[in-house]
Amino acid sequence: METMMEYLHGFGSNALLYGGTFVLVLSILVFVHEWGHFIVARMCGVRVKVFSIGLGPEIFGYTDKKSGTRWKISAIPLGGYVQMFGDVDPASSTHSEAVTENGVTRDFTEEEKRVAFYNKSVWKRMAIVFAGPAINFLFAIFIFAAVFMSSGKVVIPPSISAVEQGSAAERAGLMPHDVIIKANGREMESFGDLVKEVVLALDTPVEAVILRDGKEINITFTPSVKHDEDRFGFGHSKGYLGIMGPSSALDLNMVLAVNDVDTKGNLALTIKLLKSAMEKGEVIKIKLDRNTRIDDLYIKPFLNLNKDIDVKVSENYGVLVVAETLEEKRIVYGFFGAISEAVSRTYEATSDTLKALGQMVVGTRDATELGGIIRIGAIAGDMADSGILPLLMFAAMLSINLGLINLFPVPLLDGGHLLFYVIEAIKGSPISERVQEHAFKVGFALLIGLMLFANINDIYQLAK
Repeated sequence: METMMEYLHGFGSNALLYGGTFVLVLSILVFVHEWGHFIVARMCGVRVKVFSIGLGPEIFGYTDKKSGTRWKISAIPLGGYVQMFGDVDPASSTHSEAVTENGVTRDFTEEEKRVAFYNKSVWKRMAIVFAGPAINFLFAIFIFAAVFMSSGKVVIPPSISAVEQGSAAERAGLMPHDVIIKANGREMESFGDLVKEVVLALDTPVEAVILRDGKEINITFTPSVKHDEDRFGFGHSKGYLGIMGPSSALDLNMVLAVNDVDTKGNLALTIKLLKSAMEKGEVIKIKLDRNTRIDDLYIKPFLNLNKDIDVKVSENYGVLVVAETLEEKRIVYGFFGAISEAVSRTYEATSDTLKALGQMVVGTRDATELGGIIRIGAIAGDMADSGILPLLMFAAMLSINLGLINLFPVPLLDGGHLLFYVIEAIKGSPISERVQEHAFKVGFALLIGLMLFANINDIYQLAK
């Protein structure tokens, strides 16, 4: 009984952390998105009837008597909407030129027609619709810039300290202490940039430029595909190169062999063989027990960084530095530098998301990696548990994804509206309401199907 109570208590605590964090972050981002529509609508002279955070029945709200807008919180915290004056529904699929007051229906007055959404020029309607996704991108830039100005960014050089035997890195001829300065034309500022590029590449060739002994060398490597599961059981595929980063140091008690000589449990022999190889400047083969797996690595440690590994009174005794340097730096940006870096980060995140989605479409990445609210909630909880900065970075990434998804040309989404308005601008007249209504029904079915697929997939992966 006690065990069951502990389990229920743990489940409840996790549900509050993960679910609560997800709802809070999503609600803030939905508010930002809808506020973008709202503020540009007001700038364009459009009256807004409803501003809702959440969907479904209203929980509570109030009406601003000056503007006539009903501000409310609704029951389902998975979205939101603004409904423009003159629109029959929040999707703007049809409009009405009449209003019902106290059970009596009358035509719009001339003043009401002037503030109706449908009576604005196509360019103003496009601006109002585009403002929602646009402000999500701007909000992400704001978060990134604030983090870069306050806490800065830790940069670990894109240097290789060890190469796995038999890996894609070895097949490509990469060696310890190579520095990968470019990959697929993108500057590799940090080791994290390199990991991200490799992970997204899957098993497609990557054109890279490396720095070796002061010389730039062009090289092509093709990562292998590795299938992993996170701690929740959600699976994902990633490109895997088989290298270790520059901040790595090894516990020599975990070394099982040096240059094919068995040294398991014999620290003195391990140190002797390593020092001998370091004195000769050789690349060394080691077998390393990582608890969860055994790795065979090529390393080339420097003697001057490891001179105390055999001194028992030294804090470095039995610890091998395999990197050329352990140096990492934290860059704290000024205002303009932070904005520039934030814009760059937002662009890269958008590009990477589109690349991953494209891989799902063509089948090189499994569509089951498309996550629903359960997976997103799990990530949100993990970020909240890690601290405020990871949570802020997660919110920025989610804001980018919210803006990007809404720009897809699917009826019911902002991108679908923009597509209709572009057609209207070209042909000189709006698409008929009947055609729009049918298109919105198709779009609604597509979105519901996609949401069901993503969330059923989450449940299946958790249950298997």
